[in-house]
Amino acid sequence: MGEGGRQPPGPLPPPDRQELRRRIQRAWVWGLRTVGAATQHRVRATLRSALNTALRRPDLPLSLNPAVHVHLPSAPRTRPLVWTPERVAQWKWSGRVLCQVMVWTPEQTRAFLRRARGHRLYALFHLIAMKGLRRGEAVGLPWTETHLAEGTIDIRIQIVQLGWETITTTPKSLAGQRTVTLDDGTTRVLRAWRRQQAAERLRAGADWQDSGLVFTDEQGQALHPAWVTDQFHRIASWEGLPPIGLHGLRHGAASMMLAAGVDVKVVSAELGHATTHFTQDTYQHVYPDVAKAAAAATAALLDPAE
Repeated sequence: MGEGGRQPPGPLPPPDRQELRRRIQRAWVWGLRTVGAATQHRVRATLRSALNTALRRPDLPLSLNPAVHVHLPSAPRTRPLVWTPERVAQWKWSGRVLCQVMVWTPEQTRAFLRRARGHRLYALFHLIAMKGLRRGEAVGLPWTETHLAEGTIDIRIQIVQLGWETITTTPKSLAGQRTVTLDDGTTRVLRAWRRQQAAERLRAGADWQDSGLVFTDEQGQALHPAWVTDQFHRIASWEGLPPIGLHGLRHGAASMMLAAGVDVKVVSAELGHATTHFTQDTYQHVYPDVAKAAAAATAALLDPAE
């Protein structure tokens, strides 16, 4: 099956099936990361479904579904692993990262936000760290869906990266279209950023591009997601923090909410997960020390006065 559907559907010889797998996997291109195993499986499932539909059409010369014979690596769910002092020491000694999905401790996250405070993307990083937005949701957030007086934001669109190009689209699931409640501190941070953005708009004058987005460059244009990630890694490196992905801030926000005793239904809804089972199974036990402290604080409310 050729790119863009230019080749008529039909039986593919074994070499073409291998080419199909290679196209799904998409090894490093222009410095971009390889497509993950879970995404590979979703691409194959979509392709297999489309070709199954084509098999039922008598007007198409398709006798088998080549996607059935595309073998991909397994895609087990990876639970986040926290950067404990012992793991940080091992990383500094060996340079080895123990898990694909690492998260910072609350103290490490605070250190990152302190270092980021003077950066013009501070408000964006603060929002992700506190509320667990996905990168595309934060980059694509418009002011029309940001209600600071009410302390909420509505997630309805996102800007995602395909290769180096970006597209504006809706969240990939119905659960992803959600309302997120802001804490007072995050609301203050966003108000301060809005004032800074207004000042940048005045300086830009006629060069200002009115994208309507919350987070923009100095001319009002949308931020490229890859540039946002690059700035995140720069700040983390300046602070000497162990490596995590930008998405690790989202993982950390989810883990901290659960460890602090927030109801799993609330956490799942805030993050846009389809099920509470996924939320609990993935994040429940990332921060046992924080969870223990929260449990002790709760128990202290019922302890008899001495």
